[in-house]
Amino acid sequence: MGKNRSPSVGLIDSQSVKCTAVSGQSDTGYDGGKKIKGRKRHLMVDTLGLIIIAWVTAADWQDRDAGSWLFAKLYLNRFDFPRLKTFFADGGYRGKLVHFVKKCYRNLGWNLNIVKKPENINTFVVLPMRWIVERTNAWNDNYRRLSKDYERKNESVEAFIYLAQIRLLAIRCEKL
Repeated sequence: MGKNRSPSVGLIDSQSVKCTAVSGQSDTGYDGGKKIKGRKRHLMVDTLGLIIIAWVTAADWQDRDAGSWLFAKLYLNRFDFPRLKTFFADGGYRGKLVHFVKKCYRNLGWNLNIVKKPENINTFVVLPMRWIVERTNAWNDNYRRLSKDYERKNESVEAFIYLAQIRLLAIRCEKL
């Protein structure tokens, strides 16, 4: 696509997903903000919407708590993404996580920026950089195994997220 192989920007977001009766037996929680009993998929994507890191938790995890785990997973894979320095996230990641990234990863030059909705606007507004990760969530919802949470284990959900991304890439390459 004419871009460098290693991304320089990461976008972070989470998506709460309802569980089925079978999958709801373990590792689930209740997301009070969205009023959903199930799991949360935490994604970090690049500017093309391709997944860098995926992590699945119970829905009752706060975004800023799960964000620190996303950054820890990225730290373990940091040599695969040497140019990745700038990150964008929504308001759910503000506060402790911004300070955590500055403090713990300052030697890597990582910087987390919070994209805020303009004040005094009560309608839908496309926020810069945020729509990319939302589009990736929409792509994942097109797959039957990801439309709801059917899996018993979080690791299985993560595997299906990566499989959906591989399929998407294969279709894109076929069209070239």
